Amino acid sequence: MSVLKNLLLLFACVASANAEDWPQFRGPTGQGHSTATGLPESWSEHENIRWRTAIPGLGWSSPVVSGDQIWLTTALDAEGSLRAICVDRQAGEIVRDVEVFRKEDLGRIAAKNSHASPTPVLEGDRVYVHFGAHGTACLTTDGKIVWRRELAYDHRHGPGGSPVVWNDLLLVVCDGPDQQFTVALDKHTGALRWKAEHHGQQAYSTPLLVGSGEKSQLITSQGEALIAYRPSDGAELWRCRHAGHSVVPRPVVANGLVYFCTGYWTPALFAVRLGGKGDITDSHVQFSVRRGVPLNPSPLVVESRLYLMSDQGVLSCCDAKDGHELWRERLGGAFTASPIYADGKLYLLDESGTMDVVADTDKFRLLSTSAIEGRTLASPAIVEHAIYLRSDTHLYRIEAPRNLRAAAVAPRRPAVTSSRDDAPRLRR
Repeated sequence: MSVLKNLLLLFACVASANAEDWPQFRGPTGQGHSTATGLPESWSEHENIRWRTAIPGLGWSSPVVSGDQIWLTTALDAEGSLRAICVDRQAGEIVRDVEVFRKEDLGRIAAKNSHASPTPVLEGDRVYVHFGAHGTACLTTDGKIVWRRELAYDHRHGPGGSPVVWNDLLLVVCDGPDQQFTVALDKHTGALRWKAEHHGQQAYSTPLLVGSGEKSQLITSQGEALIAYRPSDGAELWRCRHAGHSVVPRPVVANGLVYFCTGYWTPALFAVRLGGKGDITDSHVQFSVRRGVPLNPSPLVVESRLYLMSDQGVLSCCDAKDGHELWRERLGGAFTASPIYADGKLYLLDESGTMDVVADTDKFRLLSTSAIEGRTLASPAIVEHAIYLRSDTHLYRIEAPRNLRAAAVAPRRPAVTSSRDDAPRLRR
């Protein structure tokens, strides 16, 4: 019987090792949902921390996870060095530290931004990193640079939106005050495959891919319009006009609707029905919300509930079908990171290291409040039983002790050999 129990435990550990990864901004679907269970109920600098690792420089890109690798980007401003860093998921050690670009002057950015804010994308043995107008690149997971290129535009307040992968394309939105365009790069070579120009205001949002095959749509939240493109060739499918600019939140899709925020000036959330063509502003808007709409955190939809976490610390829950408010509650603090849903709960991280855990229900219920030290503007990743949380100085793996014991007997993938491969210096 003991042999059978050991075999069952081994199979369970193998299944856990192959569980869902977190390969892009806001997770596998790009909408802030995790299949994780058994997460810790609370934590602090001295409780439920499996490891904490100092990360050089400053970056607000979210950690992305695949297998035993965690990737994130950072910027050493004084040196003009833009880097990709890989941390071993089990040990918490930095095993790759690659300089991707080096600039004489990284320029000025907004006070809350960094020169390494876009989140990497992981696919197979490739890592795609984006630093706005500073450059875009592809690396192998063993730290070798495959290609690099620069997309010329003014990213003004610093890099923001993250890239996405579709088939053999890397899709990047470049919305500056001087020009606005979306490009598709060959993910194998970095060559330009198509470019779609539009005219509006600057924005810093990450696009969302919906549908599959010929019905795929690349939904981009831009200044003055939400625009859907055909990802294969960049043809515009439809657009919904609005009056906002500097849009940051990533749109989400559920219930046959696209939910998107309009950014600064006149912040609002619109829910637009899918299936339209051309200008759908007057025909496909299902509802709008004008109260408590975030400027930075992305919206979150869980079945019939729409959650909005305002920058000023107010959490609103609305009916996702018609937008009417179910409840709203002030949590306090200032928020930039996007909320995450896991195991029936909302995980809400403010800018000072405090995370509130709230039940996903029609009535507000705060389950716990925990905190670490430092500033926290990057959205966390939640995988299996652990929360990967980045501060301005460290990366944390937060996990309950009962899961640490199970992980100790799990089969390990081969460790990545440590190296520090510096790319040749690039000059403007």
